[in-house]
Amino acid sequence: MKLRIFNTLWREKQEFKPLNPEKWVWIYSCGPTVYSKPHIWNLRAYIFAHLLRNVIENILWYKVTHVVNITDVWHLTDDADSWEDKLEKASKQENKTAWEIAKEYENIFHNYLKKLNLKFDIFPRATEHIPEQIQMVKMLEEKWYTYEIPEDWIYMDTSKVKDYGKLLPKWHLEWILACARVKNDKKKNKTDFALWKFSPKDKKRQMEWESPWGIWFPWWHIECSAMSSKYLWEKFDIHTWWIDHIPVHHTNEIAQSECAFWHEWVPYWLHNQFLNLKNGKMSKSLWNVITLDDIIQKWFDPLSFKYFIYLAHYRSIQDFSWEDLQATEKAYKKLKNKILQVTKNAKLKELSQKDIEKIYKNKEPGWKLIEYLLDDLDTVKLIAEINKITWNIEKIEDKEQVLSVIKYLDDKVLKLDLFKPEKEIQIPENIKKLAEERWQAKKEKNFELADKLREEVQKAWYKIIDKKDWYEILPI
Repeated sequence: MKLRIFNTLWREKQEFKPLNPEKWVWIYSCGPTVYSKPHIWNLRAYIFAHLLRNVIENILWYKVTHVVNITDVWHLTDDADSWEDKLEKASKQENKTAWEIAKEYENIFHNYLKKLNLKFDIFPRATEHIPEQIQMVKMLEEKWYTYEIPEDWIYMDTSKVKDYGKLLPKWHLEWILACARVKNDKKKNKTDFALWKFSPKDKKRQMEWESPWGIWFPWWHIECSAMSSKYLWEKFDIHTWWIDHIPVHHTNEIAQSECAFWHEWVPYWLHNQFLNLKNGKMSKSLWNVITLDDIIQKWFDPLSFKYFIYLAHYRSIQDFSWEDLQATEKAYKKLKNKILQVTKNAKLKELSQKDIEKIYKNKEPGWKLIEYLLDDLDTVKLIAEINKITWNIEKIEDKEQVLSVIKYLDDKVLKLDLFKPEKEIQIPENIKKLAEERWQAKKEKNFELADKLREEVQKAWYKIIDKKDWYEILPI
């Protein structure tokens, strides 16, 4: 079996060939900056990265080490070289230390991963890998790739990097060279980037460290290069994250890493597209972000959101709206209920590695489901095919084998819990009656009565969630 993935580095779909002949694959995904809750745009990147990992681990059967870093120090509040970083700013706003802020939001991040059935192996924190970052800057300095602006920055000199910007199309690099901002007059080239910054002498930051060059704090590019190379060696298989990181962060990671090690760093670069709101881009600076907590507070199942993400190819721009999520949850629940119905008396097989390989190689019933994932992780076609099979199961040849393949892919790759029964919530009959009376009152536009009945339901510690053409009763 062969996995074909779109490699941003070569701008084409390629067969994935691991570096390690012992069937071990190393993956690195950029992690969260823990000064606030991750929004659903961020979560799309983790859902994609986890899907990739699961395909490699449970269809190709390689062992996988997957690292996701925690950026718990220094991140600019905007695109300017201001002194204030996002952790320091959040610290002032919430009246907590920067360390407390970082820990609080890191815990929220891990909780989100758990709710979405996402699991990675190593979560290194930037603040716990300062020596590694210092060592990498020293390596670059010894090879004459750096220069220092006294009491300001240590910069990477991109004019000495032969293939700087190779991750970018030529026109994009030319545009960056023409438009890049030069904040400091002493900066040699427009594309030169900071490795780290010296702390101001007139005030003390919460997060700063001793270095051979003075008191400083690290820049985010060097964090990723240092931590990924520590846990995945100086060359590893795959680097992922969303497409916005290509022109700056990933371009600079490649430059500093390949100059430090003097060889190719990562052969496969995979990027997922944006998740936008239907009326425009989602951004923390615009105060229009949506988090998983927002989804849960509106009583949506987190796995309905995951199912929603699978309905678009990871390389396609996806638009989000509450109406679309509501329709998706309805479809997800219907599919899940139908699967539970058709498998109630079925004798499903516990498929092994050899079974999956045999089914795929011989093109036995269910092989096409595997093929969709091997063809650049095409969850759009996969989900459509699962629905088609489930709703036409009586017409399917060897339906028990096909259902067994679906179960294997859900258990091992998609992790949507399609075969797990919902936890049944027992709603008292009197509450059901009040809710139905309220629904009728709303239909008759008797909103005063509807509000009164809602209050009665809430007094009994239940909540009515209005959908487009139905309602749901849930305990408070």
